[in-house]
Amino acid sequence: MTPSQLRAFLAVARHRGFSAAARVLGVSQPTLTTQVQLLEREHNVELFFRRGRRLDLSETAQRLLPIAQNIAELELDALNLLVNSGALHVGHLRIGAVGPFHVIEMVDAYRARYPKVELSIKLGNSAQSLADLENYVTDVAVLASFTDDARFFAVPYADHAVVLFAHRSHPFYKRESVALSELADQPMLMREQGSTTRLALEKVLQDAGVAPQVVMEIGSREALREAVARGLGLGTVSEAEFVPDPRFRMVRIEGDPVSTHTYVYCLAERREGRLVGSFMKIAARG
Repeated sequence: MTPSQLRAFLAVARHRGFSAAARVLGVSQPTLTTQVQLLEREHNVELFFRRGRRLDLSETAQRLLPIAQNIAELELDALNLLVNSGALHVGHLRIGAVGPFHVIEMVDAYRARYPKVELSIKLGNSAQSLADLENYVTDVAVLASFTDDARFFAVPYADHAVVLFAHRSHPFYKRESVALSELADQPMLMREQGSTTRLALEKVLQDAGVAPQVVMEIGSREALREAVARGLGLGTVSEAEFVPDPRFRMVRIEGDPVSTHTYVYCLAERREGRLVGSFMKIAARG
């Protein structure tokens, strides 16, 4: 197996296609296809097979992928060491996140320390972000929930209270804060099932025996803001994600009984890699 064959396999596995992989590597698709075919013929294995437009990894390819990824990371570490005396002056770090708020803050801090490392961000829900980590689509992920899955390594980043926001016509609009019990029978606009903010709020409400009236489920922060702005009900959001608007105001829940927690994840087997480890260290400092 040559280094070029390894890079070809890794690119196709990451991007699930020969055309996309060829563009990333800056080579022609026939050249890339030839590299993968040589690798398959030399070892009498099948690495990829097509299901319609989808390109899937064979069982052999799935087992080879983490090994190939580790080799690529070691090659990058060696290059950094030899060219830059260990400084991170090359590399591409791919970041997954459930929202833009904390990840932009982290990227800002990371770029101040490692300005020559290329960064890219992919937004998605928690399940997709963890799947992307597992499949080497991303290198690190910023999530608002914790999992004790041994395949992943996580560091805590921040905690934030969950707050209400109320339309100008709502009685809570003139209040700085309200008691949790005052949410009983209030018309509430909730994020979709599985939302971290919703899960945290529902647990605290259930423990307190408080039953608000859920009038609508909304699948995005932006749509939720607009629904509150039109007076359809109360909204909730992590304090870090609240965006001021003259049509509504933030109202705290007394004692801040509900909070969300932000964590940064990577695959446990990759935590010592120079590129991944550098981001985890920045995140751990807060």
